[in-house]
Amino acid sequence: MVIGVTGGVGSGKSTVLNFLRDGYRAQIIEEDQVARELMEPGGACYQAVTEAFGPEILAEDGQINRKELAALVFSDEAKRKQLNSLTHPLVEREVRRRIAAYDGLSVVETALPREAGLRCFCDTVWYVHVSDEIRIARLMQDRGYSREKCLQVMASQLSEEEFRSLSDVVIENGGAREETHQQIRDSYNIFLKQNRF
Repeated sequence: MVIGVTGGVGSGKSTVLNFLRDGYRAQIIEEDQVARELMEPGGACYQAVTEAFGPEILAEDGQINRKELAALVFSDEAKRKQLNSLTHPLVEREVRRRIAAYDGLSVVETALPREAGLRCFCDTVWYVHVSDEIRIARLMQDRGYSREKCLQVMASQLSEEEFRSLSDVVIENGGAREETHQQIRDSYNIFLKQNRF
């Protein structure tokens, strides 16, 4: 069984992932982490990304400077799409390989469900939702973002309506942690019952 978990930055996807890993022994595949690995020197995406965006994105040690790259693509929609077109096919291939190699529940996390093609390899897609104000507060506290930076990053992602339209289940993550955990248990059990996994 493969569950896709999506949601905007600051929605608390990690709460859901940690619960599934600890409670269900799920393999957690975070697409951002896979992309980071593939953008290491010698990785499948490294050469294409450095050729497309130039030496200004490289640190002195030859690594891609993720902050420089993020600043470049978050401020330019065309460059963001270019980066996604270079990385997503290779990331998807690696995600599929990891799913096939694991005998048990796999959970794939992404903030970009459409681009990631979650529907192609997930049995169900869960959207982790929380209000924008809670997201902003979390990002300001946890990542040290300014309010403006939060709004900029959030604007570059899908809207709540788009996330909902791409998902089978909505996990409301604005309350107590136990409430979120109960929604996860219920959603998992309902899916198993309906699909006989």
